[in-house]
Amino acid sequence: MNDTSPLGLPRFMSRPTRFLFFTGKGGVGKTSVACAAALSLADRGKSVLLVSTDPASNLDEILDAPLTNHPVAVPNAGRLDVLNIDPSAAAEAYRARVLAQMDVGTSAQERDTVREQLSGACTTEIAAFDAFVGRLADGDGAYDHIVFDTAPTGHTLRLLSLPKAWSGFLADNDQGASCLGPHSGLKTQEQRFRLAMTALCDPSVTTVVLVTRPERGAIVEAGRTSTELRVLGLGNQHLVVNGLFHASDPSDATARSLEAQGQQALAEMPAVLQALPRDDIPLRPFEMMGLDALRSLLQSRPWSARDAGSAIAAPWVGDLPALDQLIDLLAAEGKGLIMVMGKGGVGKTTIAAAIAIGLVERGHGVHLSTTDPAAHLEMTMAGDVPGLLVDRIDPKVETERYIAKIMEQRGSTLDAEGQALLREDLASPCTEEVAVFHAFSHIVAEARSAFVVLDTAPTGHSLLLMDATGAYHRQMTRQSAMQALSGRITTPLMRLQDSDYTRILLVTLAETTPVSQAGALQDDLRRAQIEPYAWIINKSLLAAGSDDVLLRQRLAGERKQIDRIRGAMAKRLFFVPWQATPPVGVTALEGLAHGRPIHNGELPELSEVI
Repeated sequence: MNDTSPLGLPRFMSRPTRFLFFTGKGGVGKTSVACAAALSLADRGKSVLLVSTDPASNLDEILDAPLTNHPVAVPNAGRLDVLNIDPSAAAEAYRARVLAQMDVGTSAQERDTVREQLSGACTTEIAAFDAFVGRLADGDGAYDHIVFDTAPTGHTLRLLSLPKAWSGFLADNDQGASCLGPHSGLKTQEQRFRLAMTALCDPSVTTVVLVTRPERGAIVEAGRTSTELRVLGLGNQHLVVNGLFHASDPSDATARSLEAQGQQALAEMPAVLQALPRDDIPLRPFEMMGLDALRSLLQSRPWSARDAGSAIAAPWVGDLPALDQLIDLLAAEGKGLIMVMGKGGVGKTTIAAAIAIGLVERGHGVHLSTTDPAAHLEMTMAGDVPGLLVDRIDPKVETERYIAKIMEQRGSTLDAEGQALLREDLASPCTEEVAVFHAFSHIVAEARSAFVVLDTAPTGHSLLLMDATGAYHRQMTRQSAMQALSGRITTPLMRLQDSDYTRILLVTLAETTPVSQAGALQDDLRRAQIEPYAWIINKSLLAAGSDDVLLRQRLAGERKQIDRIRGAMAKRLFFVPWQATPPVGVTALEGLAHGRPIHNGELPELSEVI
């Protein structure tokens, strides 16, 4: 199943379709593999467009090329162009296009009404989706291949389901309006949506490359994604296991445990993934930054100790405080909202669960929830804790609840025909985003009297939620000003801006990409007048220590990132060492909350690790 192509490249590169989608759990290396594939095609003389659909993309950093909403040539990469579907720019372009489609005789008041509709909570996502559809529906053949580097799985499944959802919605609705604008005007888009769906489901045109790490959580999500994509009609799938590690020093405990974790995760791979063609990519000793590193990623030859060059000095971990000290600081407040944020794959769910358990152990009642569509809380907890309420914001459940509420509030005064039209309007895919925001607002309000720990979706999806929060705040403040209610409203954004009410924790790995994304997220939050409380470096191999040659090369890179964070980015910094036993289940999470890493079932003192 793991044979390479005749060119020495992975099999998914041997006869590539025109559209290549790379998806998977956050942190598995989707962007690196997508960039390497696009670069390989360009090096073979193909014209290639690399498209990022991730609102938190860092393609510019990896490729050293500026990102815009229009194709830009990548320096020293032949015929490779890159673009990022920027949600804000796409939203502005979409607003202009919808307004331009309106009749010449449309009044200024009607245009203002539509413009207001186009500033709704989910317009940003829909506009990005429209730009995405444009790439799928365009048949001009300007590029031999279009490679999509997608956002983490939950967001991507939403994106890939939208062509089907909107084409079906528009087929049944030609009146009314949504946050896409007037439905009658949107009929002109229906053909594009149908063409996009046709392209996605054609195995001769589109290949979905499911990227995973040899880790249980990533593999489970890849299996779930494979099933859901098949339901949507995307059956041409290929599996890539990225970062497969083989210890060069079997006597090294960290290296031995890291290899064993990977092999066990692969052995337990679900049947839906076992049936797929598969390629394995070995763990490299360096990060995938720059064209030279990307060109080496898909090479079939594994890295060996002979490639290490000169000896690497023993790493130094310094005096970073552990997670228990952070929990002590949080517990002293007695109540409040704790939001755990960061790039996908950095371990936000694990950190959020450990903090929640730590607060319970210190005598507090806690509500632990998640806004992540992928929702890993249940698998991470794997048990109940007295005093801890665990749930999640389920988009489907919240949408049903929201529709029922609107039908009760607005539909009670309508006749049967009016109720039917309202229900049709609420069938819009936009409704889900609005419903999720309302559920998020309710959870934020709970922190007035208790601890609420919120595990957020990966950065890009969380930024869209923040956009919705900001849009709602602006709407409410405008209304309150008109009704002379200034000072009498408290919006969710106000609560997030209140440092006595909300503690934002940024979780990262000690690697360039997640650190850069956490820094960009911090900048975005500060522009919204929300100040992060602390940073957490998770899964630190540097803290765990290793004498394995390959790992020691990676540890040197970790140290640089720790110094970078401490130097100019974090006001408070805490760390969690890499765990030889995956931190799943209440007992393991209690160990993290105590600041004691787990090694093969034992809990040594922190000083023994560092």
